[in-house]
Amino acid sequence: MVQGAFKREVQVGRIVLLNTGADAGKLAVVIEIIDHRRALIEGPTTGVARQPFSYNHLTLTPLVVNGLPRGAGQKVVKKYLAKTDAIAKWDKTAWAQKIATRKTRAALSDFDRFKVQKMKAQRRFALGSAVAQAKKQAA
Repeated sequence: MVQGAFKREVQVGRIVLLNTGADAGKLAVVIEIIDHRRALIEGPTTGVARQPFSYNHLTLTPLVVNGLPRGAGQKVVKKYLAKTDAIAKWDKTAWAQKIATRKTRAALSDFDRFKVQKMKAQRRFALGSAVAQAKKQAA
């Protein structure tokens, strides 16, 4: 069996991350495939209005809402999202955690960054001391 390079395909029910526009950084669900360049998306739980969106401006995630009918209404989309618990699954991924960490770090003040620097130095010192002591005992 020949395996293609792409693991994620555009399909109804695919969870996507929006890269541009007013809703950048939010999640939405592909409701309908319009053509080879655009899809109809909606994110009723994340505040993304139903709209056509270009594939160039979104990123496909590995999450899929299985069984979602084509062109489903907002109530149906909400029901399927709640049933599959897709948003909670997204929050547990390393990708989502990395984005959250970036947002947190961007919001730090100068003093907060200084405190982080000091804590990292303390951790390095403690780790280095423990490694040196372990080497000394092993020898």
